[in-house]
Amino acid sequence: MFAEAVTWDLTVSLINATVQLDQPQGDGTRTVGTGFLIDAPRADGTPRVVLITAGHVFDRMPRQDARIGWRVPLSDGNWRFTPAPLTIRDAEEEPLWVSHPDHDVAVMSIEAPDAFARAAIPIGWLADGYTFERFDVAPGDEMMSLGFPRGLSANRAGFPILRVGRIASYPLSPVVAFPTFLVDFTVFPGNSGGPVFLTGSARMRPGVPQPEHPFIAGVLTQQVEMNSERLGIGVVVHASYIRETIQLLDEAERAAAQDEAGAADEIALE
Repeated sequence: MFAEAVTWDLTVSLINATVQLDQPQGDGTRTVGTGFLIDAPRADGTPRVVLITAGHVFDRMPRQDARIGWRVPLSDGNWRFTPAPLTIRDAEEEPLWVSHPDHDVAVMSIEAPDAFARAAIPIGWLADGYTFERFDVAPGDEMMSLGFPRGLSANRAGFPILRVGRIASYPLSPVVAFPTFLVDFTVFPGNSGGPVFLTGSARMRPGVPQPEHPFIAGVLTQQVEMNSERLGIGVVVHASYIRETIQLLDEAERAAAQDEAGAADEIALE
């Protein structure tokens, strides 16, 4: 019973770290996606919250500001959904996010409310290139995903909807050869960018190693279609590419800091 309770609590942690992203388009419609928060301190130990989503979510938001769906707990146990502006491009219309060069993953540093900063998932929960082999993840294993299909939330508080499906492709490794995998569930616009994760309680085969906490297996990026027909299958980019994109963010932030330091030195010399 205790193990089941711990697994549930950690699944709820992922729910708390998942947010709706949207941008009104001015014609009564809006572009909607899903993002989730990772606690990824900088190399010097400085705290940093990183927003993860699918790259095309931001690409399809042409304006400078999007919205991020914060949730505020109230004293009576209720919640209030409080979307807030999220600047995704600078004044020169340059993206503030970093994209993976080969895969549909985007990350950006954000300032999150304290409750969400605490809810951000430790970077150690992201699977690496060997996690699937280490835990013998195989076709038929159950994966969960969180998102906002067509902008729909689980309730007025703005919590994401939990979906469940089974891994539907083989082989799953090496990741460099198979950077994506398939999961058997229906994907809608708005699900893109959501975390896909595995918990120990979802393992169906006896004798396989059990992870001590849920791990994020990847980011949901698209649905599979043939001749405009949905096949009820989602495409997931392995989490190791989230890790690579966070490393690219690290490099970009270091370069920006060096540029600022160089500019400050020039001003001082003048």
